[in-house]
Amino acid sequence: MGGAPSLAAPKRAAIRQERSGIPTSSDPASAPLARTPAPSENSAEMREIENEFLVAAELHSPERLRSALEAGIDARAPLRGKRPLQWLVEMYTRSDRFPHCVQLLLEHGAELDDPSTRAVLLDDGELLARELVERPGLLAHRTTLRSAFTPLEGVSLLHVAAEFGHARVATVLLAHGADVEARAELDELGLGGQTPLFHTVNSHANRSAVLMQLLLDAGARTDVRLAGLVWGRGFEWETTFFDVTPISYAQFGSLPQMHRDELQLRANVEALLAAAGRRVPPRNNLPNRYLAR
Repeated sequence: MGGAPSLAAPKRAAIRQERSGIPTSSDPASAPLARTPAPSENSAEMREIENEFLVAAELHSPERLRSALEAGIDARAPLRGKRPLQWLVEMYTRSDRFPHCVQLLLEHGAELDDPSTRAVLLDDGELLARELVERPGLLAHRTTLRSAFTPLEGVSLLHVAAEFGHARVATVLLAHGADVEARAELDELGLGGQTPLFHTVNSHANRSAVLMQLLLDAGARTDVRLAGLVWGRGFEWETTFFDVTPISYAQFGSLPQMHRDELQLRANVEALLAAAGRRVPPRNNLPNRYLAR
C-alpha cells in the first residue's frame, strides 16, 4: 500500500476521540510561536514529538499542533518522508477544525504543493471569490491531493470542497458556475472519473451531507455510473468498488472498514432517490437487528 508510515494508530486515536466526545479547540492560539531548542533528529524524544504531531494532525487539534511546532517540528521540513502539511491534508478526520490547522501550518512557513487549492482547503469563501474574479480559469483548474477516502486525482476545486465538507467555498464555486458534473481523471485501469457528488454520499461523520444536498439542488446527476472507484488508495483500508453510482457508493459505506453510520447512510440514499424522482421505500430493519446482536 505504498511506503508511507502506517496511519492506523492516528486513525484509531481519531475514532476514540469521536466516541469519547473529547473537545478540541476550533481556533489556534494567535500568540507568537515560542520555539524551544529541537531535540536531535533521530532521538527518541524527537520520534515522540513526531508521533504527537501525527496524532494532532489526525485529530485536527490546533493546540496540539502548536505544541509540536514549539517542541521542534519544522513546518517546512520533511517529517518521515512528507512535509507536515501533506500529512495533515491526507489524514482521516474531516472537521471544522481542519482549516484552522492548515492556517496554523501556513503561518509557520508551510507551503502547498498547489497554491490554487489554498482558499478551498481554508474554506475561505471571500478569498476564493476574489481569486475567481482575478483568475476565472480556476473553475477549470485540476489538482491532485492524496486522500484517505474518495480519490482526489485530477479533480476540480469543487471535488476538493466536497471531499473536505467545505460548504462555504462550494457555495461560491457553484455561484460562479462550477460544473457539478466535472469528472475526475481515470487511472491506468480506467477506474475513477467520479463527479463531486461521489465525495459527499458516504463522508466521514457524514460531514459532506450538506454539500450533497447543495450539489443535488444544483442539478447533480444521481445516475452517473463508473467502471470502478478505489476508496482509500494507498492506505491499509484501500478498497476497490466496481460498477459504482452515487447511490451504490453511499451503500458501500456500511462496510466495516469505512466506519460510517447506518442511519446516516440511509438518509443519504433516500435523498439521492428523491432527487432522482424514485420511490423511497420504508426503513425496514434499521438499525439492522442482526448486526445489533
